[in-house]
Amino acid sequence: MTLLHRRYRSVVFQLLFALAIILPASAQITPVEHAGKAPSDLDQFIPAQTQHWNVPGLAIAVVQNGEVIYSHAFGLRDVKNNLPVTPKTIFAIGSISKSFTSLSMGMLIDEGKFDWDKPVRSYLPEFQMYDPVASARMTPRDLISHRVGMAGHDLLWYSSDFSREELARRLRFLQSDPDFRSGYRYNNMLVMTAGYLVGKVSGGTWEDFVRRRIFEPLQMSSSNFSVLDSQKSSDFAHPYHKDEHSGAVSEIPFHVMSAIGPAGSINSNVEDMAQYAIFQLGKGKLNDRQLVSEANLNLTHSPQMPMPSGLPSKEIGPRSYAMGWVISSYRGHPLWWHNGGIDGFYALLSLLPDDNLGVVILTNLLDNDPIPEIVAYHIYDQLLGLDSIDWAKRFQEVEAKQKAAEDEEQKKELSERKPNTHPSHELRDYAGRYENPGYGVITIQPSGDGFSATLNKLTFPLHHYHYDVFEIPTNSTGAVDIGKLRFLTNMSGDIDGIAAPLEPEAPEIVFTRVAQKPSQEQK
Repeated sequence: MTLLHRRYRSVVFQLLFALAIILPASAQITPVEHAGKAPSDLDQFIPAQTQHWNVPGLAIAVVQNGEVIYSHAFGLRDVKNNLPVTPKTIFAIGSISKSFTSLSMGMLIDEGKFDWDKPVRSYLPEFQMYDPVASARMTPRDLISHRVGMAGHDLLWYSSDFSREELARRLRFLQSDPDFRSGYRYNNMLVMTAGYLVGKVSGGTWEDFVRRRIFEPLQMSSSNFSVLDSQKSSDFAHPYHKDEHSGAVSEIPFHVMSAIGPAGSINSNVEDMAQYAIFQLGKGKLNDRQLVSEANLNLTHSPQMPMPSGLPSKEIGPRSYAMGWVISSYRGHPLWWHNGGIDGFYALLSLLPDDNLGVVILTNLLDNDPIPEIVAYHIYDQLLGLDSIDWAKRFQEVEAKQKAAEDEEQKKELSERKPNTHPSHELRDYAGRYENPGYGVITIQPSGDGFSATLNKLTFPLHHYHYDVFEIPTNSTGAVDIGKLRFLTNMSGDIDGIAAPLEPEAPEIVFTRVAQKPSQEQK
C-alpha cells in the first residue's frame, strides 16, 4: 500500500503487488547456502522500462540466501544537474516504514512492555476515538493491522504540521462511516499512533527506538526519518511528478511528514534496505544475536485481516494484511511485501520467504510508475525458473482501461454541473477563517474570480463550480486531490460554514466560521 490513498491513477498499480528487497555486500547475516546469479538481462531490461515509463531514477538490489546477487543504479537522482543515481542514493521509502513500526512493537512486547491484545488505553490513558467502543477496545494489534475499519482522514496530517501528540489527540474528532472492526481500511493515523505508543512505552520517541534497536545493529547508517535530513546528504534523489496528459516529468517539492513518521517517513538507500531485507528473512537474528523473538517476527508476517481482491491475475494469490506487511503469493510461492509512495517517490520491498529471495526497488517518481512491480516480477520469473510473463504489457493494458474509465467519469461529472449559476453572495462575504476541531483551520481570501484557500499549511486556489460550490483544480495540492467545497448559509442568510467531502468514507467535514476579533480602529 502507498502511504496515501490518494485520488490519482497510479494507485491501481500500487494495488497490484510490490516486490522489493535489498542487500549490500557487507551484509551481516550468514548465508543459508550459496546464492544464485541474477538474471543476465537486467542491465538492458531495466533501462528499457525506465525509458518507456519516463522514470528519472531507480536503484535496485536483489538478495538470495543472505547475499546480494545484484545491485545497480539507473538514471538520474537530479535531472537539472545531471547527477546519476548510485546504490548509496537516498530515496523516501514511504509506507515500508510501517514494517519498522511493527518490528519495534514486537521487540517491546518481547520485553513485556505491552501486549498485542490489551486496550491501547492501558498504555495511553488519554487515547480516545470518536466511537466510544473503539476508544475502549482498540488494541496495539488493531493500530498496526488496518483491521479497524476506520476512515483514513489522510488530509489531516498531509495538510498540517501538527505534532504526533496533537494528531493522536485529534482522533477523537474524526468520524467514520464504517463501524469499528468492520473490515480492512488502510489507516496511516492509527499506525502513527502505534509509533507514538512505541515512543511512550520505551521512554523516548519512535525515532530514537528505531535508530537504536534497528538502524544501528543492522548498520543502516544512511537511513533517516526526514527529507530535511536526506537533503543534507551528498547523495539524495530529488522527487518528480509526471503529467498524466503530456507525460512530461518535472521536479516537485519534498513533503515533510515527520509527525506521521511511523506510517511512512523513513528515507533509505538500497544498501541499507538490503540489510533490513536479510534480517527479515533471517528469523529475527543478526549473526548470533536475536534482535526480536522469532515468534513475534512471525506474527508480523501473519495475516490479520483479509484485503479486497486486487486486479484479476491468476499469478497473484489472495491478499491479507499482517502487521506492516501484505501477505500473498506469487505463482504459488509465499510472498511478503509492502510498497511505499509519497510525493515524488515510490518504493517496493518484497520477500519470497520459502525461497530466501527478495528484491528492493527505489524510484523518484510516484505517478503511473509500475516499474518496480514489472522488474520484480521479471526477476522472480527468471530466478524461480518460470515462463516469463510480459508484465509491462499487462500494466499498459491496465493503464489504458483506467484512463478510459476516468474519462467517462469526468464526462458524467461535467454533465451534472449546473451552467450559468453564480455565488449567492459577494466574494468578500465568503472570506474569513473556518475551523473544525479535527482538521484545523481553512482560511478563505478573495483572488480574481475565485478564492485562495489555505487548509493549515496547504494553500490552493478555489474556482467557482456552481451556486455556492467551489472546486480545487487537480494537481494544485500536491499528492492529494481535495475536490470541491461548499459554503453553508445560516437562517439569517449569512455564510457561516464550509462543508467538504475530504474523506470519502466519512460524513462531510464541516468547518464553522470563526468570528473575527474587532480591530483597534473598530473599538
